[in-house]
Amino acid sequence: MDSVTLFCTAGLIAGGLYWFICVLGPAERKGKRASDLSGGSISAENVQKNYNQYWSFFKKPKELETSKNVPDFVDTFYNLVTDIYEWGWGQSFHFSPHIPGKSDKDATRIHEEMAVDLIKVKPGQKILDAGCGVGGPMRAIAAHSKAKVVGITINEYQVNRAKQHNKKAGLDSLCDVVCGNFLEMPFDDNTFDGAYSIEATCHAPKLEEVYAEIFRVMKPGSLYVSYEWVTTEKYKDEDEEHVEVIQGIERGDALPGLRRFSDIAETAKKVGFEIVQEKDLAKPPAKPWWSRLKMGRVAYWRNHVVVVVLSAIGVAPKGTVDVHKMLFKTADYLTRGGETGIFSPMHMILCRKPSEKASDE
Repeated sequence: MDSVTLFCTAGLIAGGLYWFICVLGPAERKGKRASDLSGGSISAENVQKNYNQYWSFFKKPKELETSKNVPDFVDTFYNLVTDIYEWGWGQSFHFSPHIPGKSDKDATRIHEEMAVDLIKVKPGQKILDAGCGVGGPMRAIAAHSKAKVVGITINEYQVNRAKQHNKKAGLDSLCDVVCGNFLEMPFDDNTFDGAYSIEATCHAPKLEEVYAEIFRVMKPGSLYVSYEWVTTEKYKDEDEEHVEVIQGIERGDALPGLRRFSDIAETAKKVGFEIVQEKDLAKPPAKPWWSRLKMGRVAYWRNHVVVVVLSAIGVAPKGTVDVHKMLFKTADYLTRGGETGIFSPMHMILCRKPSEKASDE
């Protein structure tokens, strides 16, 4: 091979790798790139160790039933997966119904805007995002409503990412993020004019505890909406396939245990909320939320090749390949849960904290 041919071949390979990794790979081009994958707040040399630690929780399932252990469990999970989520999925770590003619990004934004429309906040009012992640929903909601949004997440790395994104989007005057446990929030009673959580309270070991804390920090008369992960009326404990699917979802998404759909309203009422509306947003006529997962299979294999290569050459931390495999397997369980109808990630409940007048009466 002469030098010109060799040079051209090398150029094509280099250009192809750049396109494959930096252009085609990211779901959000202004967010995380494949070459920047990390273990969040975990040092690169400890990613594999922490991945193994994450799975060790499931060897002692009773440990996941206590709030003492769950925060560390969830924090470890999001250190491991946050960069991969941002790179392959975007800045909003949740699902939304497929909308014909709309992109996944637009469908996600519409789903988020609906949440803030339901709680009827006004520009300038302060609302809580309980379990905000890197703040994708927060930014969409702040831009749409002009309300001031305060998010809380257990993961310090996500706090830093969210603040970077807020500043880049020009929304840091409306959006703030604090690091903390939403079971013990650092806010005074009656602080917020409304609150929402989007596929986040599923990480709480006891739903009653997080609902009670959200109730505490909301002003009397204000509204709270949550999109909950639940098993539906089609789920049967005696069906081995159903059990396998739900356990696969729990283990791949850092969940202490999924709740039944029928438990959500009862729990909300138990802590003092009035139920305004309850609806499973995944049910027809809504289009399948899991279609994005099925369509993403080719992207997964493309991304997995990138992860393997980057890990092999030392750019991505050792252990990243295992984390990526785990997420793909979990995507299969989620798809099966959606197709069989035994699982929903968007059981919506809209609640009101009674006004002081009503409470006095």
